[in-house]
Amino acid sequence: MPYLLAALLLLPGWRYPLVCLLFTAFASATIVYSTWRLGGRDVEQAFTAGLRIMVLAWPGSVMAGYVDPTRLADYLAQTLHLPARLMAAFAAALQKFTGFGLAWQQLERVRRVRGFGASRSPLAQGRHAANMSFALLVHAMRGATTTSIAMDARGFTNAHGRTWAEPAPWTRLDKGVLVVAGLLGAVPIVARMLL
Repeated sequence: MPYLLAALLLLPGWRYPLVCLLFTAFASATIVYSTWRLGGRDVEQAFTAGLRIMVLAWPGSVMAGYVDPTRLADYLAQTLHLPARLMAAFAAALQKFTGFGLAWQQLERVRRVRGFGASRSPLAQGRHAANMSFALLVHAMRGATTTSIAMDARGFTNAHGRTWAEPAPWTRLDKGVLVVAGLLGAVPIVARMLL
């Protein structure tokens, strides 16, 4: 209930969080079933494992969709003084990760134009998904190579005392979100102690 209340107050829309909830619920259901089936058919233990997935994965997946990788890396490096090279690589990796959906759509369009679209057969759908996944893997590896060469050319390998284009000050909203995140993270611990 606290998670839904925080979602109502903080999230700008409901479409993306509901999609995340659907995928998280599917993952949670598979964990519940496998824990029940393989863990001695203990219902309480199975539901605890499933609830743990929901509590940890849903807020994290929703948050990942609203975080700007560049600003996050700026805050981590400037405010928390984490290593600048690591944070620059972290931002580059997150930006590449967020582009996977667009890359998948582009690869699918190219395959359709070439006549390799999937038919309605479940076997053909599985083959299509496997081929698309392999193509996305190749695309990701090429992108990683290009990014590493570009970062190396810009001096990310041996730069010390890095400067930043813009300051990253902590605002009241940032502090408020951190407090809410800490409180939400404490909910399972408090619930466990009370039950």
